[in-house]
Amino acid sequence: MTEPVRYQLPDRNVGLDLMRVTEAAAMAAGRWSGRGDKEAGDQAAVDAMRDVLARVPMRGVVVIGEGEKDEAPMLFNGEHVGDGTGPEFDIAVDPVDGTTLLANGMPNAIAVMAAADRGSMYDPSAVFYMNKLVCAAAVAGEVDIDAPPAHNIGAVARALGVTPGDVTVSVQNRPRHEQLIRDVRAAGARVKLFADGDVATAIAAVRPGTGIDLMLGIGGTPEGIITACAMKAMGGVIQGRLHPRDDTERRTALDAGHDLTRVLHTGDLVAGDNTHFIATGITDGDLLRGVRYTPDGAETESIVVRSRSGTVRLVHGTHLLHKLR
Repeated sequence: MTEPVRYQLPDRNVGLDLMRVTEAAAMAAGRWSGRGDKEAGDQAAVDAMRDVLARVPMRGVVVIGEGEKDEAPMLFNGEHVGDGTGPEFDIAVDPVDGTTLLANGMPNAIAVMAAADRGSMYDPSAVFYMNKLVCAAAVAGEVDIDAPPAHNIGAVARALGVTPGDVTVSVQNRPRHEQLIRDVRAAGARVKLFADGDVATAIAAVRPGTGIDLMLGIGGTPEGIITACAMKAMGGVIQGRLHPRDDTERRTALDAGHDLTRVLHTGDLVAGDNTHFIATGITDGDLLRGVRYTPDGAETESIVVRSRSGTVRLVHGTHLLHKLR
């Protein structure tokens, strides 16, 4: 007799509740797409996110909040969110990953958040940037953030059964990456530059069919921790090392006890087996379709992943805003 498939876990999936939070943030922020005012778009997303978060059945504490780095409106570190019932979670938020993208109406702006059991998220202690490597789990044992790009490109090529010339590496378009870009091209791989929004790009590096095989370079530490929550569920790999911008930030990190030579792996950035990653597209991108406004409301596309079950959900939402009000 065939054993029945036990599809649904018996406990509540808070990720599905949190999807309503990112949907609300995306619909609020999307109204500011292309208007040239990234602070207003970010503020709209923060307000919508905080409003819906207050009704989620959990006891959450914001461990990774955006704002200090960008002088933007924020869900601040240490803020308590949720309705005060249910499980305890560390919360990481980025109401708009890619505020400049949103302001300019460019691809890949998303509303994103992550949750993990209380006490499991890494605290970067005000070191806002880190060097990162992100790829699929198939090459987890072969890639090394300390190795030259050619080594990691070769590892990815072998895992995919292709040549280095068929590998596409995504790198943020910044002056600090000029040598990295030259090294990637010298190894024979293709470079796909992105302006902002490294969470969406990191997730795309482990999702099939996106055309991105590897992400390299220096980006935000908060975004790295959010990405680690997704990697736990999707089987991807992130390696990182804190990258202080100046001597003051270096001293802050050392005083907080950080080893700046240490390579941080997925399990270092977020511990345990109960992580959630949730994102909703604001503008069209490699990972998600952006918000579409209709006479009655809006349409959204979201991704919800959970490490405990390994389930990846792509959710198309149709929202009748007069009912939501």
